[in-house]
Amino acid sequence: MLENSMLYPRNSKTRRTVSLDGMWKIKFDPDSEGREKRWQDGLKDADLIPVPASFADFYTDKDIREYTGDFWYETDVFVPEEWKGNKVFVRFGCATHRAVVFVNGKEITSHEGGFLPLLADITENTRFNEFNRVSVLVNNELTVTNIPCGETRVLKNGKKMSKPYFDFYNYSGLQRPVKLVMVPEEYVFDFTVDHKLFGSDAEVSYSVVTTGKHPVEVRVLDEEGREVALSSGREGKLVIKNVRPWEVLDSYLYTFAVRILDGSRIIDEYTEEIGIRTVEVVHDSILINQKPVYLKGFGKHEDSDIVGRGFNIGMMKRDFECMKWTGANSFRTSHYPYSEEIYQMADREGFLVIDEVAAVGMFESLMNFMEASTGKKTAFFEKETTPQLLENHLKAIEEMITRDKNHACVIAWSLLNEPETTDKAAVPYFEKVFAKAHELDVQKRPRTFALVMNSLPGTCSCYQFADIISLNRYYGWYMMGGYEISDAEEAFRREMDEWKELGLDRPFLFTEYGADTSAMEHKLPSVMWSQEYQMEYLKMCHRVFDSYSFIKGEQVWNFADFQTTEGIMRVNGNKKGIFTRQRQPKDAAWYFRERWKSLPRDYKK
Repeated sequence: MLENSMLYPRNSKTRRTVSLDGMWKIKFDPDSEGREKRWQDGLKDADLIPVPASFADFYTDKDIREYTGDFWYETDVFVPEEWKGNKVFVRFGCATHRAVVFVNGKEITSHEGGFLPLLADITENTRFNEFNRVSVLVNNELTVTNIPCGETRVLKNGKKMSKPYFDFYNYSGLQRPVKLVMVPEEYVFDFTVDHKLFGSDAEVSYSVVTTGKHPVEVRVLDEEGREVALSSGREGKLVIKNVRPWEVLDSYLYTFAVRILDGSRIIDEYTEEIGIRTVEVVHDSILINQKPVYLKGFGKHEDSDIVGRGFNIGMMKRDFECMKWTGANSFRTSHYPYSEEIYQMADREGFLVIDEVAAVGMFESLMNFMEASTGKKTAFFEKETTPQLLENHLKAIEEMITRDKNHACVIAWSLLNEPETTDKAAVPYFEKVFAKAHELDVQKRPRTFALVMNSLPGTCSCYQFADIISLNRYYGWYMMGGYEISDAEEAFRREMDEWKELGLDRPFLFTEYGADTSAMEHKLPSVMWSQEYQMEYLKMCHRVFDSYSFIKGEQVWNFADFQTTEGIMRVNGNKKGIFTRQRQPKDAAWYFRERWKSLPRDYKK
């Protein structure tokens, strides 16, 4: 079991949560001297910066924007006297990519991995009824031993530079909400549910982990606040009569209230809104509540102007409204687990989510988007450092599934994006990764990974592990683009015919396909980068999709333009968005709206 609880902080009769978002001190530490010089005792000559946010795009100094190395955050936190005798935590939604937390100068905890929560138990080091200094040493260097993968180089001027093996910008910092949390000494540590539907009723199996020995009860309330089920014990079954299932784009959420009791006294209470639904793969169909669904939607990024990868509640709302407008029903959290508030919104809106761990860059290339179709091999899983990478990868999977397992919106786990699978050395690595996900998830959701262009029916050594075959394909863009698009379509169909001949009897999903497009570029006849070419490319892809019954979904790359590392192949970022970075529609958005609104939920049932 994980050392710290992954439950989302909520207020209740026994719990208190206070937002620590706001302006924090920040100071860069290029010589990694901060610990030795005791910066944890107070930052001198520090700047102020918003939290949550990425730090890069606030500044006009390029050395700061491209900064790689150690940097420090600091704020003062008031802990009230009435919290004495309880547990007190500071919870960071993430700290990218690794962090050490200090309180009043003392080291409390550390965490590796920049897209999942960091919980610091500050109880023993808190001065109650006073302000307490919270300091965080963050490091954003990329390595091949942690996900996402990349490398850190030193320029001739001595400054470090991030070199990602992935095609998105290495935004970093305290990018998600930070909360001060109080819970009782004996508290609900974890809560897990699994669902079965029987006619008009549901049976919900549950398990509760607490930090003590007192008895537990679980109540279920409907959206009107009426109690519809009650059970006692740390494990049990809740029967909900005339259940209203959580459905695609038609959500219904029950409130599960978990209580630790001492007679009639409530020791702790934790509540969570949960949709009741089932998900399974049967032959080549994806079933939600035993009914087939065709996935329509996007690969996305947490990415927006100024705040970078920082959680932005206004941008989240806009994204869901734009997705609903297009007729989409799903998205993939490419290429990392998103901020928890986004899953809560997806639960409420009825969106289907493929939840992806940050296992991206497992193909050694600084231009993997170009080299992925060349047949290049890098023996990625044969490195001496692979065991350490696997250990961090498995830990990230455990944290992701523990954090997100109760979300109705999460219908599949994506365990890697575009890894190198042409080498047999990948097989034992994949075996461990896929087995771990299956072991951890009581709902046994389907598992998948996104296959890079090199991973073809005759070359991929790992597709057999996936319950859903997810393909990232760019015929007509990275290969045979422009006037060669007719050859691209032929090559595309040839690959799909080869997959068909394998007779895998499982659903195929396109998790990426797209063409970079300037929102200002129109050209008749079309040329690559024009809106007209993007439309021609998309229509070609959809002709292929529509020709094969086992293709059960399309998630275009990307929802919106996003920031990448600068280079001659990128004009201030990746421009494959159907929307601009400011969330305004390109011509293709209207085309998707027409297509997706015309496709029934059970298209190709």
